[in-house]
Amino acid sequence: MFGYYLELAVRSLRRSPGLTALMILTIGFGVAASMTMYSVFRGLSADPIPWKSDRLFVPQIDTWGPGNRRAGGEPEVAFSYLDAVALMREHRATRQSALYTISASVMPSSTGRNRSPVPVDGYAVYNEFFPMVDVSFRYGSGWGADDDAHRTPVAVISDKLNKQVFGGGNNVGKMIDIDNRQYRIVGITDDWNPQPNYYYTIDVGYGPDMPDLFLPFTYTVANNISQAGWDGCRKGEVDPGQDFAQLLRSDCVWIAYLAELDDAAAVQQYRAYIDAYASEQQQAGRFHWAPNTRLRDVPAFLDYRHVVPSDTRVSLLVAQGLLIVCLVNTVGLLLAKFLRRSGEVAVRRALGASRKAILAQYLTEAAVIGVGGGVLGLLFMAMGMLSVDDVLPARLAAMVKIEPALLMLTLLLAVAATLLAGTYPAYRAARVPPAWQLKEQ
Repeated sequence: MFGYYLELAVRSLRRSPGLTALMILTIGFGVAASMTMYSVFRGLSADPIPWKSDRLFVPQIDTWGPGNRRAGGEPEVAFSYLDAVALMREHRATRQSALYTISASVMPSSTGRNRSPVPVDGYAVYNEFFPMVDVSFRYGSGWGADDDAHRTPVAVISDKLNKQVFGGGNNVGKMIDIDNRQYRIVGITDDWNPQPNYYYTIDVGYGPDMPDLFLPFTYTVANNISQAGWDGCRKGEVDPGQDFAQLLRSDCVWIAYLAELDDAAAVQQYRAYIDAYASEQQQAGRFHWAPNTRLRDVPAFLDYRHVVPSDTRVSLLVAQGLLIVCLVNTVGLLLAKFLRRSGEVAVRRALGASRKAILAQYLTEAAVIGVGGGVLGLLFMAMGMLSVDDVLPARLAAMVKIEPALLMLTLLLAVAATLLAGTYPAYRAARVPPAWQLKEQ
């Protein structure tokens, strides 16, 4: 029977090509606008490490007091050197790492064509950082705990930097010149650039460039390799500025911190631990306020930091509203089209067709319109995705991708939305009294 209903639907749509084109255009435009904005929102709000984001946590400890807190009484998201090192030393998590940003210049090897220094950005981290956040390696691996303990000058570099300095290949074990210091390369990362960069909790965001370089935290601090990122000091405290030694002794915050906790019991224990740590600092006279701590997993932390731009959420709601308006218009057009054929319905009913058969016929016609609207919507959506670069900053536009699953979802949405829009008009048409219509004619 479906083939018969499909044939009737095609004939009906051919009889009124203008109305058919208008309905397909309406559905296509509404679905394309909604799915384009959904793809943008989906790309920006995607979990950067979904297989373990619920086991990675960001601790926060209020080291500044009531007069320096964020909105809602929130403590800062960064640590001072004193607190970061204390937490690292006591090591209450399965894995953990303090980290801060560094900038440097790398001198290419003597065999390379370009001998100009290469500017690089990266992080000073502990050895547990690499397995904790599942850094992918092309060659080698991260360094070991002994390298942290002995402040060994080792480095992990990106494959991009590897190609710039050595021309590519496996160069693990070779020495690399970073700011006139020699480091032994222990690992070369693959295309590792999770978005957003959740691990640098101080400035979570989106960026097209992967980290070029990782150096041991203990080595960089011991050799006064200053941080290249943000630092903040409580009101009334002098910012050490470029005085790295003074920054290490101060209560200014500038170090990000990430901890891996295996289960709910470990989370509770770690939460109790940071509360106890804050209480100890209060009893020692360093803090003059009650403990004020937070412990959020990665998804909760990204939500707290409002990583997804608010205007993207608003745009998604507007696009969904536009789809609803398009559906309402389609309901009106289908209602007018179906009721205009009341005489045809009456004849079919008089010849024995049931109301279910009439309903199925018109819903099939609505589905055909939905398929046409979906195909047109895919075309509009492709045009919209290509123009994302003109609307969003490059670092955000790079997160938006067209995937096969998204295309299939667009087509399904168009068909489902049109079926929904056609339900009431089809129901009204199926309820037409045949005797009254035949008498009128």
